[in-house]
Amino acid sequence: MSTSTKTPPPPPAAVAADAHWSAKMERLRSRPLVQAVFRVCDDPEVRDRYARAVRAEEVARTYAEANPDDKTAAIEAAAEAAKLAEAKQAYEDASVPLTFRALPRPAYESLLKEHKPSEAEADEGQEWDESFPAALIAAASVDGMTQNEAQELLDTWSLAEANAMFNAVFNVQQTTRADLGKG
Repeated sequence: MSTSTKTPPPPPAAVAADAHWSAKMERLRSRPLVQAVFRVCDDPEVRDRYARAVRAEEVARTYAEANPDDKTAAIEAAAEAAKLAEAKQAYEDASVPLTFRALPRPAYESLLKEHKPSEAEADEGQEWDESFPAALIAAASVDGMTQNEAQELLDTWSLAEANAMFNAVFNVQQTTRADLGKG
């Protein structure tokens, strides 16, 4: 029995059909998992300024793109882009970023199996036990958040904030970067 970890050669039929198969497969193997940054900003003024700047920049840019001969629109779009850059920097400075990464499918499925709902919980429509959210947050944390720390935040934050963090982590597990294309 061989214990080699050498990558097997591509099937001859695949090479015949696509001479670049090995390069494609290597590229597919080396793709990083999806990541998302969840930002916690306790300064509502900074948060609102950033949200307003995002909207104002989008409106100005959309108008300028629709009216390419309008020089004033282009100047206003550039000014709004500069205001957005400043507001974004202030928002990032006032925020605590938490970075979460999608788990490889087997790890995610294992976590789900470890946190199956009890029979009573399943009868109530729950998909996992009460410790799953903290376990998923810890497993997906790039920053090294432990399950106990995740549970502490889930228990001490408001329901909306706790749900927002869990949803950010759960959604990164559901993110796809593939499509069937057209044609």
